[in-house]
Amino acid sequence: MSDARIQLAEQLAEAIFQALNDDLEHQERALLVVSGGSTPVPFFKALAAKPLAWERVDITLADERWVDEHSQDSNAKLVREHLLQGAAAAANFVPMTSSAGTPEEGVAEVSERMLALSWPASVVILGMGGDGHTASLFPDSMELGLALSTEEPLVAVRTPSQPQPRITFSADRLHQARRHILHITGDDKRAVLAKALSGDDVRQLPIRAFLSCPLAIYWAP
Repeated sequence: MSDARIQLAEQLAEAIFQALNDDLEHQERALLVVSGGSTPVPFFKALAAKPLAWERVDITLADERWVDEHSQDSNAKLVREHLLQGAAAAANFVPMTSSAGTPEEGVAEVSERMLALSWPASVVILGMGGDGHTASLFPDSMELGLALSTEEPLVAVRTPSQPQPRITFSADRLHQARRHILHITGDDKRAVLAKALSGDDVRQLPIRAFLSCPLAIYWAP
């Protein structure tokens, strides 16, 4: 991994540490919403090393594939292996899946679990795909319009470009955070972001749903 990406991960970890610390000074619990994929792994490791009051931190995901938690495709597995380590293992991690066979069957139970957390979130950290998707708000998803408009916290999603069904926070719920961060790497992602900034069709590039709120962008080549 490049030095720039390692440095970026450390800078992001320091910013999240400060944000959570600041919020914990005047509230009992703080909520951190993270994204999966390969990009956040060095950030997770850097954040896990921070001296936070981890037992007062709730962590969940922006979205998840509806797979077993031991599956290689599980974002929960990624978080457990790279973030919930050492002192950070004391954090309360709340997964987005249930024993239900489909996200449509499980969405009510998981929504109840998520609504019990300490909203507004202290920080939501978003990623972005080459197609402009963020969380599981995919341009080709049948449920995109619903996910962009509903006030429900979660939406079950099926997307032709993705092999597994998914569950995602709605745009409305993701907006309910004190701070929003976009963490991306590579020139291709920077080009997609530049395209997103130059237009306003949210359905074409769903990341645009978050460009109108204050969004801190952490990028490295």
